[in-house]
Amino acid sequence: MKYNELGKTGVLVSELCLGTMTFGGKGYWEAIGKLPLEEVNQIMKASLDSGINFIDTANGYSEGLSETLLGESLKKLGVNRQEVVIATKVRLRMGPGANQIGLSRLHIADSVNDSLKRMQLEHIDLLYIHGVDPITPLEETMRGLEDVVRSGKVRYIGISNHPAWMVMKANAYAEKMGWTKFVASQNYYTIAGRDIERELVPMALSEGIGIMPWSPLAGGFLSGKYTREIAQAGNSRRDTFDFPPINKEKAYDIIDVMIEIAARHKVSVAAVALNWVIKQPGVTSTIIGAKNLQQLDDNIAAVKLELSSEDLNQLNEISALTPEYPGWMVNRQQQARWPESK
Repeated sequence: MKYNELGKTGVLVSELCLGTMTFGGKGYWEAIGKLPLEEVNQIMKASLDSGINFIDTANGYSEGLSETLLGESLKKLGVNRQEVVIATKVRLRMGPGANQIGLSRLHIADSVNDSLKRMQLEHIDLLYIHGVDPITPLEETMRGLEDVVRSGKVRYIGISNHPAWMVMKANAYAEKMGWTKFVASQNYYTIAGRDIERELVPMALSEGIGIMPWSPLAGGFLSGKYTREIAQAGNSRRDTFDFPPINKEKAYDIIDVMIEIAARHKVSVAAVALNWVIKQPGVTSTIIGAKNLQQLDDNIAAVKLELSSEDLNQLNEISALTPEYPGWMVNRQQQARWPESK
């Protein structure tokens, strides 16, 4: 397992991050996974034994149950708190009250206190804001995040599911005020959905912000279970929970190429899809989830795969984004920027 720097913090996190969305399975989240504590412990132990030191959860996952199970597992396994980096999130609705949702200073403070109780921790290593709050100004959110950092309850902050301009605006405001800036951006990124390469990846590379891809297998669509001939896998969440959205016709073209590459390397299609994401510029730690140990082992094995330049060229070509303005104009004008050699 390799370790990469979390933004510009000096903190090292494993190139794979264990996602806990499959823990609990309460309410809306049951379609994704419903692991009880005993199975959570097995997944946690296998992950830690493999060298993974980065664990990602959210207060909204299974209405808080995911955080609770994570905390119980850390305690049951006797994990040294200083050996793991724990990330959680704030934004989703956590109760019926009018203010039990969003990114206000009030809700951030309440959510952090509640998350710490559920996880039985004294601090959160990395707190993400989980999405855009359309009614709370970014300045208010950044002040709320600064409050929980200065209190010692949160060490670093990250942002998820925001456009690049919002990330820059928020960090600019924080810099102006002398507050804590975002060091990580958690985004949907997969070979079947490369949208973040238009704006978010260049921004992150420029600003030294770590990219943490979620759903690198496109919600299981790139697991190897789906082809043009097999539209329903029968044992995948995609059968009943068709998310995140993807262009399936294009994804089938990508899967066809990945099947050939997987056969050459004697690995799974999922390993090829994961390895491609892991190797992309700016990617710090790719989030993987698992419903069982077999899935987990297959995901972890992806880090050992060595794709050839030919493999990568095939994958990049078949999955390339359709050019959009102003990107195509920027690329066109760059060609004439350097003087011709004499």
